[in-house]
Amino acid sequence: MKSKFLSNILLTLIWVFLTGGYEFNNFLFGFILSFIILWILSGADDKNSKKYFKIIPRIISFIFFFLWELTKANIQVAYEVSTPKFNMKPGIVAVPLDAKTDLEITLLANLITLTPGTLALDVSTDRSVLYIHAMYVEDKQVFIADIKTGFEKRLLEILR
Repeated sequence: MKSKFLSNILLTLIWVFLTGGYEFNNFLFGFILSFIILWILSGADDKNSKKYFKIIPRIISFIFFFLWELTKANIQVAYEVSTPKFNMKPGIVAVPLDAKTDLEITLLANLITLTPGTLALDVSTDRSVLYIHAMYVEDKQVFIADIKTGFEKRLLEILR
């Protein structure tokens, strides 16, 4: 997988140097073009090659998902701060984890904490539950489902 990524970066840099355009759009286009070329040339290669061509679109999708969630949370918190009415329903929720490794749990907790209005507080000693404080907890089951089908599911698709 590392060799495919390095090949992708190398082809991207060759594209950028040949075209002479050092703007972000040209880097992005070169990366996408080299990704497609490598995908076509790989054919029925080994399993690691297939994993690379699955993981890059998932990472890109995850970045857009995170930016969307970040934007929604910022708007919600900004609205709360700028209006005189108190709309919050704060609470602490115990979210059962499918994430098992330290890396998975740490990344999940950090992504939740980076989103305004939520804060990862603690992980249980057996690492099966993540405790989260949230500004808006209407229904705990809906909140848990949002975390599990949103951040956790997408993160585990990338890491596993």
